[in-house]
Amino acid sequence: MKQAPQCVNPRSSSPGIRPVFPAKKTAYRQITDVPEYRFTDLQPDDRVLDIGANAGGFCIRAALISPHVTAVEPVTLVPLRENIRANGVSVRIIEGALGNGRPAEICWDGCRATVPTYPLGQLVTMAGGCDFLKCDCEGAEWSIDPLGLDRIRRIEMELHLPPIGGPVNPALLDYISRYYSFEIERRPGHDILGVLGILHAERK
Repeated sequence: MKQAPQCVNPRSSSPGIRPVFPAKKTAYRQITDVPEYRFTDLQPDDRVLDIGANAGGFCIRAALISPHVTAVEPVTLVPLRENIRANGVSVRIIEGALGNGRPAEICWDGCRATVPTYPLGQLVTMAGGCDFLKCDCEGAEWSIDPLGLDRIRRIEMELHLPPIGGPVNPALLDYISRYYSFEIERRPGHDILGVLGILHAERK
């Protein structure tokens, strides 16, 4: 069943304001700093889709630039909502994950949630379109149907290798090679087993 995105605190914010992340202890890591992603080219009219939003480190910064931001997150919803409210930005939340359309159990730092999953194309439709995609979903990126990237101008994506993710999908890499100018930065912002690197891609 399709879940309508929720809009949290639709007040606008000035792009000049630095984001704040109220410190609250949780049983899992809260990702609030995202130096590995490049988004200085994000435009005010870009439709941004943040898959794997965690506590809002990327989507809140994006929402200080564009009012058209959708965050997809299965586990860390409480700090995500609190941080969105604290920054007074407009971010729509889809409680779920990237996947094959069947419910799945998602685990983050030992915290588990069974949530609906959605193919990329469906997430793009639910978000009202996507110009800028940020994706960090612990290996689920290999489930992306390459055609779901149609009309997406920019991609910032963490790429995983086993044991975190499933096998690499050559069709996805072939599509990106054909239609995007790209770089895979081999040293992401954190050192973790199974991370291939960060994909920075711009449509040709």
